[in-house]
Amino acid sequence: MREISVRSSIDGSNEISLFHFPESKVKVPIVVGLHTWSAERTNQIAMMEPFVKNLGWALLLPEFRGQNLVSNPRATEACGSKLAKQDIVDAVDFIVREYAGKIDESNIFLLGGSGGGHMGCLMAGYKPELWKAVSSWCPITDLAKWHRENRNYSDHIAACCGGVPDDKNDARMKEYRYRSPISYIDDIARATIYISHGRWDKSVPFTHSYELYNTIYAKHPNANVYLNIFNGGHDLHYDQAFALFQKIARNTGNAKAELTK
Repeated sequence: MREISVRSSIDGSNEISLFHFPESKVKVPIVVGLHTWSAERTNQIAMMEPFVKNLGWALLLPEFRGQNLVSNPRATEACGSKLAKQDIVDAVDFIVREYAGKIDESNIFLLGGSGGGHMGCLMAGYKPELWKAVSSWCPITDLAKWHRENRNYSDHIAACCGGVPDDKNDARMKEYRYRSPISYIDDIARATIYISHGRWDKSVPFTHSYELYNTIYAKHPNANVYLNIFNGGHDLHYDQAFALFQKIARNTGNAKAELTK
């Protein structure tokens, strides 16, 4: 994979992503892979690159302001901020421009787990029309709730959101809501998104996905939003995600039946 530098359309900073492009005489689909909560752009190379090479597809691994950790000096710019979300869109736009006529723009997929699942849900709401499908695994959907649930990450959540949740601090709670997928029910309902979560997940309770799905379904019962609570833990099953993407890209069979609605 090679590094690319993309200028942010918001603050003008140069943001790094990784990109793989196969040798191909036809347009190829592209998978945008999202790093996990505590990681950065290199985090998904070993897991995702073999699948795209096997398929002959492109792979984009954006940084989107780095790790959601106290140690990241740009923590407030990470974790679902407007800057982080736009970094992903800017990177996709850059690749589509630079590889004009070589990227199948009708088949742009988004994949992430845990912190990447959180960002995947946010991106489904931020640019629902951009993605052919989003596959989000074990996502955090409510940051204030997760702050209460997992003390191993509470300091990092606070670092990203400007402090601990405080119902008396409207500005603080606005940050938590802005960075939480549960705040974007109507927007996520416009995307095609497959949410998978392990029933025995000890890091992010499966109720995050369950509540997000039920809230969307109650208001938008015909939305292309699908939920799979599987018998497992804090996992991302790459083989299942890429098999689903391949089926959708080829438009064969009923891809939506892959997960339970």
